[in-house]
Amino acid sequence: MSASSTKTSVAAISILASGSMAVAKFVVGIAIGSLALISEALHSSIDLVATIITWAVVRVSDQPADAEHHYGHGKFESVSALGIIALLYVLAGGILVQAYSHLREGAPPPSISAIPFIVLVLDIGVNLWRARALHRAARDTKSQALAADALHFASDVMGSAAVIVGLVLAGLGFWWGDAAAAIAVAVMIALLGLRMARETVETLLDRAPEGALEKATTAIEAVPGVVDVERLRVRMVGATHFIDAFVTVPRTYPIDRVEDIKRRAQQAVTKALGDADLTFTAVPVARDNESVRERIMVIARNSGLAIHHVTVHDIGGKLIVGIDLEVDSDMALDAAHDIAHELERAIREDFGEDVEVDTHIEPLQPELPWGTDAEPDRVEAIKTALTGFADGGAIHDIHNVRVRNSDAGEIVNFHCRAEPSMSVIKVHESVDEIERKLRRAFPTVKRVISHAEPTRA
Repeated sequence: MSASSTKTSVAAISILASGSMAVAKFVVGIAIGSLALISEALHSSIDLVATIITWAVVRVSDQPADAEHHYGHGKFESVSALGIIALLYVLAGGILVQAYSHLREGAPPPSISAIPFIVLVLDIGVNLWRARALHRAARDTKSQALAADALHFASDVMGSAAVIVGLVLAGLGFWWGDAAAAIAVAVMIALLGLRMARETVETLLDRAPEGALEKATTAIEAVPGVVDVERLRVRMVGATHFIDAFVTVPRTYPIDRVEDIKRRAQQAVTKALGDADLTFTAVPVARDNESVRERIMVIARNSGLAIHHVTVHDIGGKLIVGIDLEVDSDMALDAAHDIAHELERAIREDFGEDVEVDTHIEPLQPELPWGTDAEPDRVEAIKTALTGFADGGAIHDIHNVRVRNSDAGEIVNFHCRAEPSMSVIKVHESVDEIERKLRRAFPTVKRVISHAEPTRA
């Protein structure tokens, strides 16, 4: 059963229970002339009105957000709770005034019989069941309106117990016992109303639920990729935790990685708090372990530029940077030079004016360049050459050779093997030597892409 149907069904059952018990106590109270029992009947009548309001409100509060209520309709429950609290205080005031009148005028005690005690014991049993059912439903659905209704029925239990004590005192000859019990009922109503008012006002003032801030922060900080949680705010609207989080993430992360962090953060707070709606603001920050290349890539990406082959050297304490900058192949040289100059300026702003930056401008490769597979004999000739260049060296087992023709020239891809313990730099240097020999032997080869694999055992 959904949360909405659970709240509605529990509230509907409470209406029937409230109505029947209110009528029974009211009839018996008038019959025996007990102010305390009539007061308790009036209290139950207010509970009946409150339950009807609750039943109507929970049907509205579960409606989804719309164009006018961006956070949903959950606070309708808080507003209804304030209305119910007002009714309780009106009732408590009326009971106190009437009880004072009885005490001042010395009103005769009520007629004592078994009937009022039977009604009150039955009322206590029904109210205990209702309060427990409502409390469980309010806890499961985080409904403030149902929680308020549960408190009403809990107060009915205490009120009925006070009436029993008052009737016993009256039966023992203490004429003021009934009025004293009525006063006790009024005081309990007022105290419960005060508790409800505090919780409801705190919700309307967007007070963060106790422990929610710590739970949400811990959940988000545990997400891989999160550097820190700078600021986090939580408020409740109905049963939903609305969370605004400002989270720092490495500025070197691509957008899709940041989006994955957001998705994982939403899952984490939902697991920690239940119903949660997270607004995640990613704040990119530089980490202490960023390399020079990473910082330069961030500068270029922030400028919307495509760069590659970034080389960095430290010569005599001076930073030397080389960059390949890709621009539109049809762009005029002066325009391309201006772009390169701005990139170099941005790098100097980040690293200092003494950094030496040289930018190689080259045409941007098309996203889907034209190409065709080379003839088989051409592929075989290039494979034979590659195998010969590798013969006797650290690189061996040339395989999976592919050759494609493109507008810019031939593109060669091949796989090769090397000893598993060989360092990456050694492998790279050995493969580079083979690639240079291939381009010298086949001048039409524009690019060579190699993939080195460890030798199989």
